[in-house]
Amino acid sequence: MKSKKNPQVEIGRNSSLYFAIGLNIMLFASWQLLEYKTYDKKDVAIDILNMDEEFEEEIPIVNINTPPPPPPPIAIQESIKIVEDVVEIEETIIESTESNQNDKIAPVIAVADVSVEEVDEDVEVPFSVIEDVPVFPGCENGSKTEKRNCFQLKMEEHVAKNFKYPEPALDLGIQGKVFIIFVIDQDGFVSSIRSRGPDKILEQEAERIIKLLPKMIPGKQRGKPVKVPYSVPIVFRLMAS
Repeated sequence: MKSKKNPQVEIGRNSSLYFAIGLNIMLFASWQLLEYKTYDKKDVAIDILNMDEEFEEEIPIVNINTPPPPPPPIAIQESIKIVEDVVEIEETIIESTESNQNDKIAPVIAVADVSVEEVDEDVEVPFSVIEDVPVFPGCENGSKTEKRNCFQLKMEEHVAKNFKYPEPALDLGIQGKVFIIFVIDQDGFVSSIRSRGPDKILEQEAERIIKLLPKMIPGKQRGKPVKVPYSVPIVFRLMAS
């Protein structure tokens, strides 16, 4: 006959549950051991603070010298004295400023008796619109158009004749175009020279060339000498070796 086992007394009946409980207990114990910290008792100082009594700081009383209050205002008693009016005052008569038929009219001045002073105006007339352009030496003969063309031609010849490339600009490799503006005044001299270029060295050389311009016959507008502004570009270009 086959023996029957009692399920209540079977040993392996709840073994998985016991294993899980034991594993959790071991994990908790391991975590507590890892988190447990110890300290050296020599580094811990336990002091006892005894307070027998409270210290109260005494605040000194400072006496501020305040000025005394101002005295009360003194009542001023005014005495009114009646003076007899013995002086006669003359009334000021304001006359009307409007004119009437009885007023005299100043004599009329004739236009011929009025003298008008001529004022010399400092006028600048552009080279392109002036009636008589400044005359460069050697351009005295010819029509107005021929004098204008001769002026521009002589200006180009003057720049080419006196042109000299500055040595510092050659050493530094500086080149470019300089725009120079000047004025031919009422006496035919060059004045008010201004320049604008890529470098100060080139500007100084361009101004030096313009300062060498000769005296000219000044430009005229309506028969009177006037200032004539003129501009000329000077190109400084390094030749490729």
